[in-house]
Amino acid sequence: MSDTKRVIVTGATGLIGKELCKRLIERGYAVVVFSRDTGKARKAVPGAAEYVAWQPAERGPWAAAIDGAHAVINLAGPSLAGKRWTEAYKRFVRDTRVIGTRGLVNAMAQANTKPKVFVSSSAVGYYGFRDDTKLDEGAPAGSDFLAQLCVAWEQEALKAEALGIRTVIVRSAVVLDDKEGALPQLMLPFKMFVGGPILPGTQWFSWIHLDDEVGIFMLALEDERARGPINASAPEPQTNRDFSKALGGALHRPALMPVPGFALWLMVGEFSKMLTNGQRVIPKKAQELGYQFKYPTSDRALREIAAKS
Repeated sequence: MSDTKRVIVTGATGLIGKELCKRLIERGYAVVVFSRDTGKARKAVPGAAEYVAWQPAERGPWAAAIDGAHAVINLAGPSLAGKRWTEAYKRFVRDTRVIGTRGLVNAMAQANTKPKVFVSSSAVGYYGFRDDTKLDEGAPAGSDFLAQLCVAWEQEALKAEALGIRTVIVRSAVVLDDKEGALPQLMLPFKMFVGGPILPGTQWFSWIHLDDEVGIFMLALEDERARGPINASAPEPQTNRDFSKALGGALHRPALMPVPGFALWLMVGEFSKMLTNGQRVIPKKAQELGYQFKYPTSDRALREIAAKS
């Protein structure tokens, strides 16, 4: 880059955020980290230009930092993975995402010099639980909790379009990494030689390698053709049974011990639906924009990850 551009990043200390900020800094952007814990952020995201105290609220003193920024990338939100979805936790998850996004858009509206780009995260859970239907970005939303959460979250982000700001919604599949996210939990039983598919096994599992997740966020930021929803999902989703075989193969372990859905329900409650159901998501827009996946197949992705773990 010839000119330094300021990019605001929320959720910078999370799995995606840390790697994305590293990529942005390498590309010459001046990264401004919005964090509820700036001390933690300085350690997790070294090299940022600035660390700003931020809360997911409709307004706050942090709003001044958005004035004149080139872009805002919104990754903030508590994890749903492995959590028991009590009604109180679901309200917390929804309010954090929806109100936090609303506050960022409010700040953009008040800025004298508005950002050129707003990239906001969402999830493939937008589509709800489906059958074998291939789901690109034009597919309708589902009706379950996660789908409606994504709908409300995206509606707040898309209000930035009315301000003349190019807005991209990145709908992420399960992000594969050896240290954080869902994969370490999925790998553990295989390492103990008791791994296998989550029943019924025929449900579709959409995933993406962390490197490609970050690549699609960079595409959303830098390609002026990118607008609206973009699926961040590998081009070859699999059934849970086939993904389990690939995971077992990468770890040199058998994949013969099926996990009953009711056992997951007893352990984590409603969250288990994300594992016993699924979506067959296709990254149509990313491919149309010319994105080349580094890890298009689970065999390649899991072998690379297993070699590091």
